[in-house]
Amino acid sequence: MSSFTDLWREISDIGGSPSEGYVRFAWTAVEWELRTWFRAQAKARDLEFEVDGNTTMWATWNPGGVPGPAVVTGSHLDSVPHGGGYDGPLGVVSAFLAVDELRRRGVVPARPIRIAAFAEEEGSRFGVACLGSRLMTGAFDPERARTLTDSDGVTLAEALAGYDFDPARLGPAPLSDVAAFVELHVEQGRALTVPVGIGSSIWPHGRWRMDFTGEGNHAGTTLMGDRHDPMLTYAFAVLAANKEARTHGAHATVGRVAVHPNATNAIPSRVTGWLDARAASASTLDDLLSGLSAKIATRAGKDGTTVTITAESTTGEIGFSDALIERCLTTLGEKTPVLPTGAGHDAGVLSAFVPTVMLFVRNPAGVSHAPAERADDEDCEAGVEALADVLAELACR
Repeated sequence: MSSFTDLWREISDIGGSPSEGYVRFAWTAVEWELRTWFRAQAKARDLEFEVDGNTTMWATWNPGGVPGPAVVTGSHLDSVPHGGGYDGPLGVVSAFLAVDELRRRGVVPARPIRIAAFAEEEGSRFGVACLGSRLMTGAFDPERARTLTDSDGVTLAEALAGYDFDPARLGPAPLSDVAAFVELHVEQGRALTVPVGIGSSIWPHGRWRMDFTGEGNHAGTTLMGDRHDPMLTYAFAVLAANKEARTHGAHATVGRVAVHPNATNAIPSRVTGWLDARAASASTLDDLLSGLSAKIATRAGKDGTTVTITAESTTGEIGFSDALIERCLTTLGEKTPVLPTGAGHDAGVLSAFVPTVMLFVRNPAGVSHAPAERADDEDCEAGVEALADVLAELACR
């Protein structure tokens, strides 16, 4: 059995299964089990372990006690609801194995190498993607973060306190001690035909909450002509988002909805849907949103409803470090594919502050955020080798 297979199996049953998907939400018992595993891996390798104020975990390899900024690698351990097992954890597992590989080669780092596991990257529990890295970089207000609530009404501050994390410690952290960040991740589409690729950029993307308000009433006695049904406006919005995305060559998804009072025999008084939209350029994304907003407003007027669209998180187009991409190409070979992605990552948040690059491992299913997401062990081994090569180039020369 390969070293990757051995280590991967240690977490493959935590919080779900490959057939049913994983529910690994931040600051829950399942995530605590993964945190315990991370700490054990650091201890087994004699790496310095710490947890910062945003609950991101760090494991540092610095055998010579070399001062100076570190090369950071890693990813996240949380998941979307019933998502695949590779999105996030692959980068963390590969980071530990890359350190093992460098040790096997007899390589001694000339600067510290740090492994990170960022908190709440998916935003599945509290609704803000890349929350840990956004807090770290000052891109998200810690006071606002403390008041975020999950679907059960638990605030983030309460969730942290439940695991002895101090919510008062949330907030920016100095990045002067980070020389570069390399995030290895499973590729989340069908773009790779070889085991490993290099990320060039992340599409502009964001999440918008759409609140539709109407008039609640009886499903059996209210005449169809007398209704002000927000569900109709919501349904139109979903179809309109799909059409706008196809027209603009972009992506738009409404994958989450909340209905009040959520009764079979009642016309709802309120419907809330969450729009995820992404495009190859900021102007295209703006055009999509403006066109969609105008169409929804027109439809709301016909339905006798109202709609409010609120941006919950937005990220502009992100280009990774040209210098790091070139060093990756030199290290891995000039024929290594370089490709953009429509998915957001902690690397995208950090890229505005430190030189950042991503490595992708082939996904033969072309499926992500679903149980069918996968990567072959051989490709994952190739990813570990590639990550070790890049870390050797950045931290050991």
